[in-house]
Formats: sequence, C-alpha cells, structure tokens
Amino acid sequence: MTTSAERLSGRGDLRLAQIMLFIAPCFFVSNMLVARAAADLVPPVALAVGRWGFVVLLMLPFTAAVLWRHRQTVLKELPDLMLLGALGMGVCGAFVYIAADTTTATNIGLIYAASPVLIVLLARYIYGEAMSARQGTGLGLALLGVVIILCQGSLGVLTSLSFTVGDIWTLASMTAWAVYSVLILHRPSRLEVLPRFVAIAACGVICMLPFLAWEAQWEPTTLNARTLGIMLFLAVVASCFAYLSYTYIQRKLGASRTSLLMYLMPVYNSVLAVLLLGEQLAMFHLAGGGLVLFGLLLSSVRRKA
Repeated sequence: MTTSAERLSGRGDLRLAQIMLFIAPCFFVSNMLVARAAADLVPPVALAVGRWGFVVLLMLPFTAAVLWRHRQTVLKELPDLMLLGALGMGVCGAFVYIAADTTTATNIGLIYAASPVLIVLLARYIYGEAMSARQGTGLGLALLGVVIILCQGSLGVLTSLSFTVGDIWTLASMTAWAVYSVLILHRPSRLEVLPRFVAIAACGVICMLPFLAWEAQWEPTTLNARTLGIMLFLAVVASCFAYLSYTYIQRKLGASRTSLLMYLMPVYNSVLAVLLLGEQLAMFHLAGGGLVLFGLLLSSVRRKA
C-alpha cells in the first residue's frame, strides 16, 4: 500500500521532471554556443577529445567496477562501441566545432533540429519501422526548412550550390547524430545504459586520437586554464548534465513528452545566441526554423485511436 509520504515523493519527482524539461535544453544548446564562442581558441578535434576525455574521467569512478566485471561483454561489443563512438563523439563532436568557424550557433541549432525526423526516416528504411503519411509530411517540411536555412533563403544559393561551408559540416554532423541515435536504439547490448555510454565515449576518444595528432601538426592546442575550463564546461554541462537530465526526465515523463526537448532546443539556442553572442536573426532563420519545428510536431504527434 502506498503511503502518503511515497505519494508526496512521487509528485515531487514528477514536478522536478516537469521543471527540468524546461531547464535541460540549456544544457544541450550550451555545446552549440560554446562551439561558436571558442572557435578561435581551441582547434575542433582537440576540443572534442578534451570534452569527451573529461566525460570519461568524470564518469569512470561510477562505472569502472561494472565495466571491469563485464569486460568480456565490452570486448564482444567493441566493434559496435567503436562505431558508435566514432559517430556520436567523433563526427558529431568535431564536425560541429569545425562548422562553428564559418557558421552561426543559430544555424547549427536550427539544422540540428531536423535530426528527430531524419531518425524516423533512417529507422524506417534500415529497420523497417512503420512511418505514417503524417510522419512523411512532417519529414518533408522539416527537410525543406533545413534547405531554406542552408540556402539562406536564396534560390540562387541552391542553384549555384554555394552553401556556407559551416552549414555543410553541421548537416554532416546532424546526419551522423541521426545514424548514431538509430544504431544505439536498435543494436542490442548487455551493458547497462550508463556504463555503455562511458564505453562509447572512451571509444570515441580513441577514434579521434589519430586526427588529433594530424591536427596538432598545423594547429597545436594551447592548454591553459581557459582552454581546459572550456573543455571541462562542455564535459560537465553539455555532456554529463545533459545526458543525466534527459535520462531522468524520460524515466519520469516518458519518451513522448521528453521529445519536447528537441522542440525547445532551437528556440533556446536562437534566443541565447542573440543575447550572448550578438548574432542576428534573419527571415530565412524564422521561415526555415518554423518549418523544421512544425514538421517535427506533425511527425511526432500521434492521432488518438
């Protein structure tokens, strides 16, 4: 029988999750904002390696025993872990930081906003998941929104293929994130969620080390309090806080309500980019972002039976 104290505790957890739903997007978008702000301070691969290296160091004390106990499982699943690490931490991490040198945080956020719809499309054609006409329409609208952002609202940009280089890097990063999200959901694993996340992060760092060595030949990293602070901030806020808050919200509110995070992220990102980085919103941002958000809502809201 549930006691009054347990009921109060349950309501408190639910209320906290509801509050966190509106705070957590700040953790996620901090990566895009810092990527833009730190574009001239830390080389992109070094920033990605530092971020995820700190994540592994911070999380390892809580997961080392489990990973060691299941070391045979880790070795068996190593190909999957390496692939997920290369996509989720390598491509998604470094490519966004490369993009930030030639595009805005606003563009990065709006292009990334289309990732849930691309995930639906990939799951449909790779794993045969059902896709309704509503989802297909939403997918088309969201992709049209991304094209508007890439073209900066100009048909001439589309016909001449003169896209901003940073937007192309962002599009590649977003695509890698979508593939990562589909694979991590559908590839079976005997590891628990948190130890698997740490193992993937560690594999991502290993995958990036050769590229870090190549980058260091022409753009060495200056390690000082400022650059290490940036890496640590990304590890704690944009990685650990973001991941743990997402897991908590999903556990308390369910997957469908947690998906509101993806709708809030581009809004938060655009507003914060204007306030903190002095970026300007153009009509193509509003038009493209509006189509992306409407497409996401249309593809994710299910009709009642």
